[in-house]
Amino acid sequence: MILDGTLIPIDRCAEQTLSVKGESIDAWYSGKAHQHAGNLRALSAPDGLPLWIGQGEPDSVHDLSAARTHVLGALYTAAAVAAELPTLADSGYNGIGIGVHTPIKQPQGEQILRPDNRTDNRLLRALRCLGERGFALLKGRWRTLQHITVSPSRIGDIACAALVLTHFEHDYLPGIR
Repeated sequence: MILDGTLIPIDRCAEQTLSVKGESIDAWYSGKAHQHAGNLRALSAPDGLPLWIGQGEPDSVHDLSAARTHVLGALYTAAAVAAELPTLADSGYNGIGIGVHTPIKQPQGEQILRPDNRTDNRLLRALRCLGERGFALLKGRWRTLQHITVSPSRIGDIACAALVLTHFEHDYLPGIR
């Protein structure tokens, strides 16, 4: 399984929230993308086909917090029941817990990672890039996911509909034969 997230640009936003510093901020503004955006999380199969999409969250919500809210219960159960089902994720999910593999961070100061750790990180990146394919399938095929003009709270519903249509298009309908 591959756990990843993406930003969906939006144009309607007026929701204020408090930052960790206690300041009032725009909840849907993405400092990373320098625009208003909603954040979607998805689980993809090893071949890159998206299997699950979470609800859209404001970009002010950290990846780790949103993953704990929406997906970690299922991932922990899968890791405990079937030990052969690891989940690969990027460094935004560092310290997430059992069964989720993230890159090893560069040590402080002048130290560099050992060759075996660098190799692990390269392998993880090479396998995790297939998760990007899942978002490419969704965002490339369904134009509405390229820029949302309705209420940002509807992002998850629109993405779930696109996921069902993508499953239908790729003849992936679990439980139906």
